[in-house]
Amino acid sequence: MARRLLALGNPAAGGDDERTRQAVLDVLAGGADVVSRTMEGPQDLERALAEHPGHDPVVLGGDGTLHRVVAALLARGELEHRPVGLIPMGTGNDLARTLGIPLEPAEAARIVLRGTARPLDLLVADGDGDGDGRDGDGDDGDDGEDGIVLNAVHVGVGAVASQQATPLKPFLRRAAYAAGALIAGVRSKGWRLRVRVDGEQVADGRRRVLMVGVGNGVSIGGGTPLAPGARPDDGLADVVVSYAVSPWARLAYGVLLRLGRHPERHDVATFRGRAIVVEGEPVPANADGELRPPAPRRAWTLRPAAWSVIAPPPE
Repeated sequence: MARRLLALGNPAAGGDDERTRQAVLDVLAGGADVVSRTMEGPQDLERALAEHPGHDPVVLGGDGTLHRVVAALLARGELEHRPVGLIPMGTGNDLARTLGIPLEPAEAARIVLRGTARPLDLLVADGDGDGDGRDGDGDDGDDGEDGIVLNAVHVGVGAVASQQATPLKPFLRRAAYAAGALIAGVRSKGWRLRVRVDGEQVADGRRRVLMVGVGNGVSIGGGTPLAPGARPDDGLADVVVSYAVSPWARLAYGVLLRLGRHPERHDVATFRGRAIVVEGEPVPANADGELRPPAPRRAWTLRPAAWSVIAPPPE
């Protein structure tokens, strides 16, 4: 029986154009029963999912679009039994990189046709933020779009870099992240933050922190390896805390971050766990490529094997 798919296109995605979209749909239609819908707004996504409950969603877009689809499935109570396909047509496509999904859209479409559902972990915003690994009760609304992380979330200089990069994306594409990082690296002096991992305090707020990263996937910003050793299906999140706040330290940290060698620095600490709390001075965040405004407190709990993506088998 042919797979039944719901192709969800996002015209705002960085790599989305009519020719590429049609080529992807042609490949999918060659081996599946495909319904295609375009998402101009949240109501389009909700309508498409409701009207085609027997079709597995396939995202034609980047991490931000995938984030919205998974959040909608979670809110509908359908996340566990509707695997999601991914055709990377965004600017960064970082989760696709971690999963080994081809960045060429037509080839990724072939993976959707012949791949298998791979269970992945999910970071969910924790209402009480007590860092003991227990899930929140869900009454605070954190299970919505702002409350989940599929790939990675980072607070501090990386989020500021994304903020600076946003207006540059139409002109510089992936290079916009590097330009934004340069601007943010010059201006940022760090934040006084306390960080807990599984209830243990790993940063006490006395030293300024340049960046805290929580990685379920490996990279951010189109291939920058924030958490080089992360695996999205091992039941643990990788946490990176950087204290590189002096001008020269910021520069060196930025260079090594691009190379994935930042954990070697003496002013970078790494941890692994299921419950992460970051609190202190209000600091901006970036979750799956989407900017979040400054907040004094954020907390996440990792839910193992909470959703599935149609992907090549892990190596």
